[in-house]
Amino acid sequence: MKDKLARYEFRKRRVREGVRRCSSGLPRLSIQRSLKYFYAQVIDDGKGRTLAYATSKPEKGAAQDARHCRKSVADAKALGKLIAERALKAGVEKVVFDRGGRLYHGRIKALADAAREAGLKF
Repeated sequence: MKDKLARYEFRKRRVREGVRRCSSGLPRLSIQRSLKYFYAQVIDDGKGRTLAYATSKPEKGAAQDARHCRKSVADAKALGKLIAERALKAGVEKVVFDRGGRLYHGRIKALADAAREAGLKF
């Protein structure tokens, strides 16, 4: 387990360095995946501010879903659409995608494709 975590941290640093080099002042769409939920945020690294945020957790005031675990591909697509809408509302049209050391397939790819379809460019 220790080796697996070390490999993940190495990939995460490598991806973040590539994003930093290629960003040229663009905000970063950062994805974090836990065992139960997805989190996505658009971050302006120059100012150190989060411009838009979305999660697959049930939010306050929202109708509670019967499922307690939100980690399917369909949930990732819905989150991608939601983060794109919130980013566009905040005035961000173009971002750099930071997959955070995760492989670009499955739920990560579904989230990115849905964000692209909703109008976010990266």
